[in-house]
Amino acid sequence: MKIVLAIDGSDFSKSAVTELAKLPLPNDCEVSVISVYEHPAMLTPELITTTGSLENYYQEFIRNAEKIGEKIISEAVKVLKDKNHSLNITTAVVSGVPIREILEKAESFDADLIVVGSQGQGAFSRFLLGSVSQYLATHAKCSVMIVKEKDVK
Repeated sequence: MKIVLAIDGSDFSKSAVTELAKLPLPNDCEVSVISVYEHPAMLTPELITTTGSLENYYQEFIRNAEKIGEKIISEAVKVLKDKNHSLNITTAVVSGVPIREILEKAESFDADLIVVGSQGQGAFSRFLLGSVSQYLATHAKCSVMIVKEKDVK
């Protein structure tokens, strides 16, 4: 079984990690843990090359985003390994649009399941912002487990 666990460090994604760790997974199960960060929208390549301070900001943003992503992933791997030592876990911190990166990872990994947390947004908020979990559920070529935690605030 191959599973993609997509996390962002939120309480909702921590619930997804916890729930995945509780599942009785087979010993040969492969889990790919992915954390996706988005670049600041206002920074275009033209702005970066013409202004040195923007380039420094951009490079620092990427370093910090990758550092945070690695921390989020390492905490998730610890939780998963504590519950099941035999899991084969790979990790990736990537930049891009979360829905696109998660779907591409699931397809290239030949995933049987994608596990994500629910953001718990109301209908109006989902209408305005969209929902990663909802999009994955309707567009993924494999099953999607959306973990919704009632006590997360």
